[in-house]
Amino acid sequence: MTEQLMDRQSATTDAEPSILHGAPLAGPAAPGVVARYEEWVRNAPQAPAVIDGEHRWSYAELDEAADAVAKALAGRVRPGDLVGVCLDRSAALVVTAVALARIGAVYLPLGPRPGERRISAVAEDIGVVCLIGDPANLTMRQEHVERLDLPLPTEGVNAAASVVAAFGTVAPDARTAPPEALYAVLTSGSTGRPKAVAVAEPALATLVDWYRAETGLAPGDRQSLLIGVAFDPHLLELWAGLTSGAALIPAPDDVRWDPAALTDWWRDAEVTVAVSATPMVDPLLDRPWPQDLKLRHLMVGGDRMRRRPGPDVTAVVHNAYGPAEATVVTTTHAMRATDPDAAVDAAPPIGVPIAGATVAVTDADGTVLARGEDGELRIGGGCLALGYLDPELTARRFTAPPAQLAHLDRMYRTGDRVRMRADGSLEFLGRLDDQVKISGVRIEPAEVEAAFEQHDHVRSAVVTAPRDSEGRARLVAHVLAAPGATPAVDELLAAVRAWLPEQAVPSTVRIVDAFPLDANGKVDRAALRSQAEEPAAPAAGADLPADATADELLVLASVRDLLGRPETTLDDNFSDAGGTSILAARLLEVLERKAQVRLRAPELLRQPDLRAIAAVLDKRRTAARTSGS
Repeated sequence: MTEQLMDRQSATTDAEPSILHGAPLAGPAAPGVVARYEEWVRNAPQAPAVIDGEHRWSYAELDEAADAVAKALAGRVRPGDLVGVCLDRSAALVVTAVALARIGAVYLPLGPRPGERRISAVAEDIGVVCLIGDPANLTMRQEHVERLDLPLPTEGVNAAASVVAAFGTVAPDARTAPPEALYAVLTSGSTGRPKAVAVAEPALATLVDWYRAETGLAPGDRQSLLIGVAFDPHLLELWAGLTSGAALIPAPDDVRWDPAALTDWWRDAEVTVAVSATPMVDPLLDRPWPQDLKLRHLMVGGDRMRRRPGPDVTAVVHNAYGPAEATVVTTTHAMRATDPDAAVDAAPPIGVPIAGATVAVTDADGTVLARGEDGELRIGGGCLALGYLDPELTARRFTAPPAQLAHLDRMYRTGDRVRMRADGSLEFLGRLDDQVKISGVRIEPAEVEAAFEQHDHVRSAVVTAPRDSEGRARLVAHVLAAPGATPAVDELLAAVRAWLPEQAVPSTVRIVDAFPLDANGKVDRAALRSQAEEPAAPAAGADLPADATADELLVLASVRDLLGRPETTLDDNFSDAGGTSILAARLLEVLERKAQVRLRAPELLRQPDLRAIAAVLDKRRTAARTSGS
């Protein structure tokens, strides 16, 4: 870890203040990410830039493809225009990112299948000039949409067979990005609408410079492209690889939800540096670490890490923290097998600030607290985003710094509760507001509630996030039906999937007659959360069927427990019943632990019902017995 500089001049008492600066940025401003990438195109044109199974693209081939896309968009997409990118992890995604950066357009990642209603919500609020993606997934309500075929690579495990740029009408009052923005990302909005955060190229360049120095990423390395495209850490993966001369390795979708498949992929693809979400890495640390991996560094973030890697872990594991408003990563704590505390059974800290970042722990009024006191984390320095596309929201969250940090022009109020230790490292203690993280993704309950309230049969909804015995949060929607309506849970879940990213779809929906109120007449969310933590009352069909096989009983009981829906039957489809890919990963863990049979996520998710999942489980068990006899 780079040396950290303590600010000792701001102490007003004998207690050390909760302020810490990352290492200063050395010398003149570093070259931008596009300039660094272009250096590798000139100096190592034949080096692999993207390796996707048997398919390879050199830096020269990648650059040629990016130029072709930029020329195709010429005159239609201009510098500063927002472009929604609806592609999966692939060479096509990388080419698109380079092409838009070269044009000067603002890259807005929406994920490969954002859904019609989410696209419409974005189009109404944000001045998106066009969407780039598979034409089958670009469902737009506008009558007149012009589509332009783009010359993008169509090879690779996640690649679309064809890609178009779809041009619709920009709403006259839609918000636009600042002219210096390189990219923008959506974060969950408390108003029920997504918020867009704009980031300039220097902030991203500072981050990737730190990342390269920290991991040693260089030519010959293989950098994973694993994070979901709707979330900003994929930009760190993408540009870190392209600015270091390394090769980007797009991950197949199933490895994102299956820890065992993830380590197999790291091995087979010879990944040397990777980024992953905390919920995927936590289960890996409970298993013996594979000793035949080439993985040197693993950057982990997005949720609270609950344990340290053991002494058998051969990679350096970095517990990273950072909001999109501070350009992906703000603080990190590096952990090695040789550390004296490697065997300590305790959650690691989120560490100290990276180069160019300043952190402070304050009270609600912005007064810096002494080390050891709990308070709100504020972030300043060159890592900050430009702000939201909504100026009023920017003014509320990006505020003047405390007096001790007057040299900073502003600081971002994270809303996260932390404590700074005597050595300067930060402990993450939770949220100060109702915002929660589900599988590493920030979710505003209000956005989920708004999605339910779009349904004609719903009068209002309240979303809570109770935690299980292992501390993992799940979303529960408490729905009050409209007068005379009897909404079906499956119908509601199908409807909200069109509005929400997968992590924001509740695992449980409870139809209620009324909401409990507190002394002030407001909805008592704590009471609802307590109810959600209690076992649900048995419902019709909750009993286990007497004629079910052992595997059917195992699958049914496991799914009921994970979804919190005791009425689930063997005839139910896992996804329709509330199962997400994240819950599928947890189901795979349960089945492997209890049945000693390892299924893959696609096997599970494509089955029509739970009975079929049990049949696959039985078939695999029989095959294992036969091969072992």
